[in-house]
Amino acid sequence: MTQYNVTGMSCAACSARVEKAVSKVPGVTSCSVSLLTNSMGVEGTASDKAIISAVQKAGYGASKKGGGKAAESADESALRDTETPKLKKRLFWSVGFLIILMYFSMGHMMWGWSLPSFYNGNHVAMGLTQLLLTVIIMVINQKFFISGFKSLWHRAPNMDTLVALGSTAAFVYSTYALFMMTDAQTRGDMQAVNTYMMDFYFESAAMILTLITVGKTLEARSKGKTTDALKSLMKLAPKSAVILKDGEEKTVPIDTVQKDDIFVVRPGESIPVDGVVIEGESAVNESALTGESIPADKSAGDKVSAATVNQSGFLKCRATRVGEDTTLSQIIKMVSDAAATKAPIAKIADKVSGIFVPAVIIIAVITTVIWLLLGHGVGYALARGISVLVISCPCALGLATPVAIMVGSGLGAK
Repeated sequence: MTQYNVTGMSCAACSARVEKAVSKVPGVTSCSVSLLTNSMGVEGTASDKAIISAVQKAGYGASKKGGGKAAESADESALRDTETPKLKKRLFWSVGFLIILMYFSMGHMMWGWSLPSFYNGNHVAMGLTQLLLTVIIMVINQKFFISGFKSLWHRAPNMDTLVALGSTAAFVYSTYALFMMTDAQTRGDMQAVNTYMMDFYFESAAMILTLITVGKTLEARSKGKTTDALKSLMKLAPKSAVILKDGEEKTVPIDTVQKDDIFVVRPGESIPVDGVVIEGESAVNESALTGESIPADKSAGDKVSAATVNQSGFLKCRATRVGEDTTLSQIIKMVSDAAATKAPIAKIADKVSGIFVPAVIIIAVITTVIWLLLGHGVGYALARGISVLVISCPCALGLATPVAIMVGSGLGAK
């Protein structure tokens, strides 16, 4: 199985889209995409260029997971939780501006909070203030719109599309109501002014974005924790080795160690690569690989493994397996393959996610049309349609099964 890093995925519908696009590439026999680890496992004879091109045409980014130290650090960076801090910052500012928006839009009506005297009877200023605050929250959460409309353009709507469509519909209609209210006020039609003021849904657009950001933050935190075991395995790998060359000891990067190189390990140091002892005796702690807490005695002729710790004596060893061939690298590869491979139930969840979003959009449109045919106003009908879009964002549908599988893989890795 060849593994790739995939970027730009935000929900199960995205991973289903990538999987579908790559499966169509001639020569691909099987493809499995993991939203949890942002990785993809592909089997078959297709070239890397064709696979990466298919992913890019689907609207996402991809790169092959290679070998060596650079690849290991790339894999670690791919697993690093960079989303949670960004989402926390987005959530902080979204909630801050939402509180101000709710104060202007609902505070004086629901709780009798007093507004600055400037706003007394100044309905246009009130509407403009709500519009500006909503625009700020939309800019803060622009990722929903970029991801949502981009996937819609590629005819593969995802969960972000539902959020983007719902908040955009609420914002556009509210802006229309603001313009109509301004026109009514210039004509002195106060009854129309009050009617259009009730059609402001700016706080709804902002609330949609903020609440979904809360869910995304919790989701990102959950994803970050489930990959901890795999990250801790990668951190076990030593970064350098002390080799003997022309009778001199030299400290070199781990990826430059070759098979049959002679390396030395002092007490307290980690063994850099798999090898066989040619001189010295020591007790080696192999708990990182075997779980056995009692150190194993090693002497000339015994095998040693990378990431185990030399505890007492000086060892001179000959490298037998280096790079991706070491026992530790093989364990990491097996855990990565397990994370990138879907269980049958996960594939069912992804299929449901793939048709779920288009179905929800159709249902939302039908809902809006039915309420309009029943004689209700545009604002009333639109509010019901938006409700269908927004409450139908179950990212957990595509994440619950992979999270459970990854937790199991993590326990196995330990």
